[in-house]
Amino acid sequence: MLPRHQDPIAAIATAPGRGAVGIVRVSGRGLAPLVPALVGRELRPRHAHYGPFLAADGTALDHGLALWFAAPHSYTGEDVLELQAHGGPVLLQLLLQRCLEAAAETDPATGRPRLPGLRLAQPGEFTERAFLNGKLDLAQAEAVADLIDASTEAAARSAARSLSGAFSQAIDALRDELVHLRMLVEATLDFPDEDIDFLHQADAAGQLHRLQQRLDAVLARTRQGALLREGMHVVIAGQPNAGKSSLLNALAQAEVAIVTPVAGTTRDVVQQAIQIDGVPLHVIDTAGLRDGAEVDEVERIGIERAWQRIEAADAVLFVHDLTRAADPAYARDDAAIRERLTARLPARVPVIDVWNKADAAAPACGAPALGADALCLSARTGAGLERLRQRLLQAVGWSGHTTEGLFSARQRHVEALHRVRAHLLAAQAQLDSPAPALELLAEELRLAHEALGTITGAFGADDLLGVIFSRFCIGK
Repeated sequence: MLPRHQDPIAAIATAPGRGAVGIVRVSGRGLAPLVPALVGRELRPRHAHYGPFLAADGTALDHGLALWFAAPHSYTGEDVLELQAHGGPVLLQLLLQRCLEAAAETDPATGRPRLPGLRLAQPGEFTERAFLNGKLDLAQAEAVADLIDASTEAAARSAARSLSGAFSQAIDALRDELVHLRMLVEATLDFPDEDIDFLHQADAAGQLHRLQQRLDAVLARTRQGALLREGMHVVIAGQPNAGKSSLLNALAQAEVAIVTPVAGTTRDVVQQAIQIDGVPLHVIDTAGLRDGAEVDEVERIGIERAWQRIEAADAVLFVHDLTRAADPAYARDDAAIRERLTARLPARVPVIDVWNKADAAAPACGAPALGADALCLSARTGAGLERLRQRLLQAVGWSGHTTEGLFSARQRHVEALHRVRAHLLAAQAQLDSPAPALELLAEELRLAHEALGTITGAFGADDLLGVIFSRFCIGK
C-alpha cells in the first residue's frame, strides 16, 4: 500500500443537496477513541444507536443513528463509523468538520490526539481500501461504481451481478484452467529427459482449445456487458432538411430538437440519451452537411463540429431525403458526402442509410436505386422506426433481447480479454508446430495469465488503480 492508504479518512457519503438522511463516514485503523467524542458513549459493533452527535462544547449538533463496524467486519476492512443525520448540506459539513476536529483533540485517557492524521477522503478511496484489504476484487469494486451510475434497469441488474461476484467467478474459472495448462508446460520444461510426454499425455492441445472456447464465450458476454454499461454514440448525419432533427425527436419520443422547413436550422450538436430494449444509446443530431456560398460562418462552425462527432461515433445514421431521391443535383451531393463519410470513418464503424419522408414518397421506397438494404421510414408518422431500432442494435453489436445472466463490464475488461485471446492463439501456434519451442509456449501462457489477472486485480499497476478509483464519487 501507498503511505496515504495508512491514513484514516472521512467524507460525506451521500449525494450533494438536501435530503431526508445524510451520512458521514469515517474509516481507518484504531477509530475507537473517536467514538465517545462524537456520540458520548461506546457503541456496540454492528448495531444502530440513536442519540446526539456532539459538538466540541458538548451540545448536540443533531440527533440520529450511529453505527460502528469493527475491523475486519466492515465495507473497507478497517474500523468504520457511520453517522446518519438529517440530510442538510450545512449540517453534514458541520458533522464532517467535527470529525476532523475531534480526531485532532487530545484524548484525556492517553494525552495524545485521538486519531492522528484523519483527513478528507479522495474519490473512491473507501472502495479502494475495500479492494486493497481483500473485501472486493477489482472487478467487483468497479461494479460498485457501475451500480451507482447505471442509467437503465438492465445496467443496474448486470452491475449487481458483477458486484455479487458473477464476473469474477467467470474470470477465476478461466484462470484456474490456464494455471493448470501452465503447470503442464512447466513440468515438461523441468523434466526434458523424461520418457513421459506430459503435454501429449494430458491432452494439452485439447485443453488449450477448450480454454479458447470458454474464453470466447466469456468475451462475448463481456462485450455485451460493456455495451449495456457504456452505451454507444450514434450520430445522425446528412444533408440539410433531410429530417435529421425529426428523426432524433421520433427516437427520443420528445421534442428535443427544433424542426423547421428552413435549411440549416440545426447549427450545433444536439444530444439525447435513449434506450432500446434496455440498451443505452446516445443519439446525436448534427448540422446538415453541405458546402457553398450560402453557408454562413455560424453554420460552417456547426458543420465542422458535425464532422468531429461523426469521426468519434460508434455508429452513423446517414439520412437521405426520399422526396428528393430523383433530383440529380441532390443525388450527386448525397453520393459525394456519403463517399467522404466512408473515407473518414474507421472500417469498424457501421453506417446505416436511412431514407426518410416515406409518408410523402411511398412509391419510391422499393426503387432498386436505393439498394436492397435500404431502410425507409417516416420520422413524422413513425412508420419504420421499429425496424430502425432493431437495425441499430445489430449495428452496435447487441446480440439478443434478454439481459438475464449478463454482468457489468468495461472496455478495459474487453481489451484485457482480447490480449488473453491473442496470447492463447500464439500459444496454439507454438503447440501446433512440428517442433514447438516450449519456452515460448510457456511465455505466451504466462502473458495470458497476467492479462487475465488485470481484470480482477491479481496483477495490476498503481497507476491503473489510480485511474479506476479517481472516477468514483467522494464518500464511496
